[in-house]
Amino acid sequence: MSNTRDQWKSKIGFILAAAGSAIGLGAVWKLPYVAGTSGGGAFFIIFLAFTLILGTSLLLAEFVIGRKTQKSPIQAYKELAPGTPWYWVGILGIISSCLILSFYAVVGGWILTYFVRSLTGGMTNPPTGDYGMLFGSIISNHWEVGIAHLAFIIITILVVQGGIQKGIERASSIMMPALFVIFIILVIRSLTLDGAMQGVRFFLQPDFSKVGGDTILFALGQAFFSLSLGVSIMVTYSSYLDKKESLVRSASSIVGLSILIAFLSGLAIFPGVFAFGLEPNEGPSLIFTVLPAVFSEMAFGGVFLSLFLLLLLFATLTSAFSLLEIVVSSAARNQPERRKAAAWIGGLGIFVLGIPSNLSYGVLSEWFVFGNTFFDNIDFLVSNILLPLGALLISFFVPLKMKHQDLKEELLRGSGLGEGFFRSWMIMIRYITPIAILFAFLDVLGVW
Repeated sequence: MSNTRDQWKSKIGFILAAAGSAIGLGAVWKLPYVAGTSGGGAFFIIFLAFTLILGTSLLLAEFVIGRKTQKSPIQAYKELAPGTPWYWVGILGIISSCLILSFYAVVGGWILTYFVRSLTGGMTNPPTGDYGMLFGSIISNHWEVGIAHLAFIIITILVVQGGIQKGIERASSIMMPALFVIFIILVIRSLTLDGAMQGVRFFLQPDFSKVGGDTILFALGQAFFSLSLGVSIMVTYSSYLDKKESLVRSASSIVGLSILIAFLSGLAIFPGVFAFGLEPNEGPSLIFTVLPAVFSEMAFGGVFLSLFLLLLLFATLTSAFSLLEIVVSSAARNQPERRKAAAWIGGLGIFVLGIPSNLSYGVLSEWFVFGNTFFDNIDFLVSNILLPLGALLISFFVPLKMKHQDLKEELLRGSGLGEGFFRSWMIMIRYITPIAILFAFLDVLGVW
């Protein structure tokens, strides 16, 4: 029986894979529509501050846990806090990842369907001229979205079963550079549209009159969501990282790439929305109803729509890889011969778990719990309860259960930084980060 643990082939491979996990629907889909309803540039500034300060501190906390133990989350927490129930943080992360991927793959299926339709001309000038109606007809067609849902999961399984180097790192090393190239093309095209500067001003010029308590909480949640924090994904990814690599430099690169993508996303989307007189506050349907209408009005719009959907598909897949990897890593337990079976059993199990979400806009569209569809309930449970709970527990775990010297050595190794940086980080992770998460968490629960 082999017990050789896989590792990232290179530092850049790790950074691209971890950034790919972070750069998913949160950056390309969620951030633009939340910014559109929350003051544009004001929201982005608040999001930027939370990402740089709170997000980075929590990202480093997960890195320290993973790299120190070089084990999957459950085993990592058991090693660091033996004989205690802290390993449930790892279990919570696995449960959360399964639930996220269960509905995330549904949206991935929608994107895959749109992409295929864009290549075959099925997205230009719908018969009714109404892209909202087209979106509704697609997601209510349970056969079409069901096949696309399964196809998305199978692609994810095929990559993850290949392991860290030959699977996730290889795929991320192709998809992430391609994602950046496509983004640059789209930004250039968007900025050359007549009236584009109005969209740029909306995105970059802050309107603090629209900032309220909800805006700040949305920005905090977006900062954590956009870095894949709170579900121990980064514990898993960093467990494959060589001991000689600097955690601080890696975290800085990942945070920087995440912010850059969020910035490019706004520059790609808002100029086009404003150029054609559409509203930026369309909500979650922005990329499925508003943007196809925008692209349809452009010269070579079909080509740019296909490029945008390919970008979105890459971003969604790289996040899906990390969500399935935490499950596979825990099941395979450092035994490579178990990885393939773990990937297929875990992936197909998550597919079955996602079927009710897939049918939430079809045959189960009238089946409501707490006034929401199954899809919306799973999204709320994960995004508003499990993610902040996991982030809160990790922020408690690191200063309480890990040895001070171990934290210092692991954090500063190879960084060239000194005691001052470590003390600042400890203040952030011990006091400021958990208080901020707690405020957001209690607000979601309606405590005040």
